[in-house]
Amino acid sequence: MQKSIKKYFPLFALPTILAFAIAFVIPFLLGVYLSFTEFTTVNNAKWVGFSNYIKAFSNKEFLDALWFTVKFTVVNVITINVLAFALALLLTRGKKGTNVFRTIFFMPNLIGGIVLGYIWQLIINGVLYKFEATLTSDAKYGFWGLIVLMCWQLIGYMMIIYIAGIQNVSKDVVEAAKIDGCTRFGILRNVTIPLVMPSITICLFLTLSNSFKLFDQNLALTAGAPAKQTTMLALDIYNTFYGRVGYEGVGQAKAVVFFVLVALIALIQLKMTRSKEVEN
Repeated sequence: MQKSIKKYFPLFALPTILAFAIAFVIPFLLGVYLSFTEFTTVNNAKWVGFSNYIKAFSNKEFLDALWFTVKFTVVNVITINVLAFALALLLTRGKKGTNVFRTIFFMPNLIGGIVLGYIWQLIINGVLYKFEATLTSDAKYGFWGLIVLMCWQLIGYMMIIYIAGIQNVSKDVVEAAKIDGCTRFGILRNVTIPLVMPSITICLFLTLSNSFKLFDQNLALTAGAPAKQTTMLALDIYNTFYGRVGYEGVGQAKAVVFFVLVALIALIQLKMTRSKEVEN
C-alpha cells in the first residue's frame, strides 16, 4: 500500500502543484521582478534597481499609512481577542440559548467587506451627524470607525475558535485545580489559558494578518479621508499602482515590502505563541 502511494503520489499531486504554481508562485516571482523595474505593462519593463524601493520609503504617504496600519492592528488585535475570549467563556457555561447567541455573534462574519463598510458608514455617520461631524471630518473618527467595524465582523468568528479550545480543556484538570484550592481566576490564568493556547495562536494569527491586509472595509468606510490620514497600507499600494501614471513599479515595490512585513510579523507571532502551548 505504501509503495503504491509513493508511486502514484506525483501523478495525483501534479494538478494541484501546477495550479499553485500558475496562480501563486509565478505571479509572485514576476511581481518581485517588476518591483525592480519601471513599467506600464509586463512587456515594457525596464530595470531600475532599487530606485522604486527608495521612492517608496521616501514617500511620506507610505510611511504614514504604515504607522496608521500598525496602530490600528495593535488596537484591533487586542480588542477582538479579549472580547471574543470573554464571550467564549460566557457561552461555554452550559446555559440555555447559548447556541442561538453563538449563531448571532458569528453571522456578521458572513457579510462581505465592501457591503459591511457602507453599512457601518451609514450607521456611524448617522450618529456623528448629531454632533455635526462625519467619519471623514477627523482621522480619529475614521480610526475608531474601522475598529468598531472589524470588531463587529470578527469577534464572532474568533469566539467560535475559542469556544472549541475551551470545550477541549479536560474537566479532570479543572476539578483537580479546584480541589487544590484554586480560585476561578486562578483556574482561568493557570489552567484554561495555557490549555487554550493553540486557539489563541490561531486567533492572533488571523486577526493580525487580517488587520494588516485590510483593504475593502478601509475603502468603503473612509477611502483614506480626510487627506489620506486614514489610509492603510493595502489602500496606499492600490492608490500608488492605479492612481499615479509611471508609479506602477513603486506600487509593486510597496507590495513586496508589505508582503515581507506581514510574513515576518506573522512568523514571529506564531513562534512566540506556539512556544507557550502545553499538552492538554
